[in-house]
Amino acid sequence: MPTPNGPRKKPVSARVRDMVWPRMGLRRYLTYLQKKVLRLSASPHAIGAGVASGAAVSVFPLVGLHFFLGFVLAFVTRGNMLAAAIGTAWGNPITFPLFFSLSYQFGSAIFAFFRAPGAGTVKMSAENTEALSGGLFALDLGQILPLFQTMMVGALPLALFTWVFFYVLVRGVVTSFQIARRARLAARRGNDKAPPDTANGRSGQ
Repeated sequence: MPTPNGPRKKPVSARVRDMVWPRMGLRRYLTYLQKKVLRLSASPHAIGAGVASGAAVSVFPLVGLHFFLGFVLAFVTRGNMLAAAIGTAWGNPITFPLFFSLSYQFGSAIFAFFRAPGAGTVKMSAENTEALSGGLFALDLGQILPLFQTMMVGALPLALFTWVFFYVLVRGVVTSFQIARRARLAARRGNDKAPPDTANGRSGQ
């Protein structure tokens, strides 16, 4: 409710809750993000590369740096920066535990394949997952450095797959949407330029 000095700010607990589970509901939130992506005024490649960049960096255990890394990757791939910001929504408190677990498993498999001594020997525990979810600067890297290294290596193939998946999906959807929108605009312009009797389907006689 607004106050005499302006709108009242949400309490911290409400903002955290909205980050974990949006007030509008997960389905409506995803629909909202889809509309935001489709309304961007950029090429299908730029939008697809932007969303893919934001989603790809979200699988790394670098919570707190995803926006910056998404912008960097979007710049390298000539993606749209706003689309990259939207893409980082792929990483959230609900998906982070899954990303961390998968990256650790992939990293352990990679180290085992190359027989790197001492790598991938740290167990993935609930305490470590919770610590990583708190952000990079909340970590004691001296204690969990082997775990962190394993997850960073394992996140590379996961991020590559995520980038390709989102790029192909988003570019295809945006291309179809923009073609349909141009067709609608062309039809509307044609109706506006046509004589009134022709537009109404009359011969004018």
